[in-house]
Amino acid sequence: MSGVYGAADENESIATIQAALDHGITLLNTGDFYASGHNEMLIGRAIKARRDKALVSVKFGALRTPDGRWIGIDTRPASVKNFVAYSLTRLGVDHIDIYRPARLDPQVLIEDTIGAIAELVTAGYVRYIGLSEVGADTIRRAHAIHPICNLQIEYSLQYLCQFTTLERYKKHCEYD
Repeated sequence: MSGVYGAADENESIATIQAALDHGITLLNTGDFYASGHNEMLIGRAIKARRDKALVSVKFGALRTPDGRWIGIDTRPASVKNFVAYSLTRLGVDHIDIYRPARLDPQVLIEDTIGAIAELVTAGYVRYIGLSEVGADTIRRAHAIHPICNLQIEYSLQYLCQFTTLERYKKHCEYD
């Protein structure tokens, strides 16, 4: 809704989110890096008077250049706390319902990342912890630190078609 898949109309996007909430769709999933934070601001405007009707899920940690290219992932504990502060501000909320790293950071132990998010749960800034694009071993290790409420795996033809072989897909993703 922030132009990632083509042209977007802000008023229509807000009306769509509000219509979804009116029809009982409660999960709003975003990433702090979607359109460089614009999607969070859009969701914030859409749920302003309806926060109690929305379950807001945010992925964090993906790093991008000013021209939008992906350059890595950062899930260091200090970065986790920095990213959540910006997300809370852009969303205009006092807590995020589900907070998750967008991908596994090869430079940071998942236990350290989950520990940092668990501190945010204790402080009331986050309610639940999720994971994205990880395998069973990582889920077990993360869950040993704090309960994991859900797992998000991108499984769409649009995404998978860029991989011509299963081996190329496995190289792209983490499999335990």
